[in-house]
Amino acid sequence: MGMSSGKKGSYMGDINVTPLVDVMLVLLIIFMVTAPMMTKGLDVKLPDAQAKAIPQKKEPVVISVNEKGAIFLKDKPVSEGTLTLKLTEMKSQGKTDQVLLMADRDASYGVVARVVAAVREAGIEDLGLVTEPTERETPKKASNRHR
Repeated sequence: MGMSSGKKGSYMGDINVTPLVDVMLVLLIIFMVTAPMMTKGLDVKLPDAQAKAIPQKKEPVVISVNEKGAIFLKDKPVSEGTLTLKLTEMKSQGKTDQVLLMADRDASYGVVARVVAAVREAGIEDLGLVTEPTERETPKKASNRHR
């Protein structure tokens, strides 16, 4: 089994790493398969729009608005009244320079406008709206659409 060196009564000090590598590869595959399933988030239907990607300076703060008008700051529910206070506090601590707003396409325009106003009131100038990329229509599809 690879343990004897040829001399009677003595053992070779080498470790067989093949089983260890096999186990590590299996664990790696298991983690790669299960990691995407472990992410948590809000179910927000983003509106479609053709836009360029927003350049990110560092980790942005994400504000989400769902279809019912509930507001989430970093996936934690927050009221409209405390949103400005929390953003002002984060800005004063240097935790945010950029805010990304993910509003559901069925969210009330008024709620989204008040969130934008709260971000501006907190003194944050870098606000980005997150949208779903649209697929470009081919001329054939575009001509059939108007029939």
